Amino acid sequence: MTSHTLQFRVRYSETDQMQTFYNSRALEWFEVGRTELARAMGMPYSEWERRGILLPLIEARVFFRGRARYDDLLEMTVSIQLEGKTCLRFDNRIVQADGGQRVADGYTVHAMVSAESRRPVRVPDWVLQLLETP
Repeated sequence: MTSHTLQFRVRYSETDQMQTFYNSRALEWFEVGRTELARAMGMPYSEWERRGILLPLIEARVFFRGRARYDDLLEMTVSIQLEGKTCLRFDNRIVQADGGQRVADGYTVHAMVSAESRRPVRVPDWVLQLLETP
């Protein structure tokens, strides 16, 4: 399983009146993780699209485990794996960088779709090769 870890800070605009991150931000952070994982694998999303593959979200699940406040430094680990013949699953874990307290974890599932036909396609060989690279 291929994974990538990155750090980021909670921005003021991501917090709510309860002085913690607003719940919808977790899915935005998951997107940042997917984007950076693809880049770290040597295949940014823009290249997937150039090769005719789109990755629409078809399922998402977030578990809220703890708080994150403005300016907290967070660490997110995201991993990718096959989900059936036409989908990819991205698993995410977000913790406080200082101490490792869990903030949120969850996953998203994305269908492999042809940019031309907008229909699901089997995972291409070049994606399988990316997933096999440590």
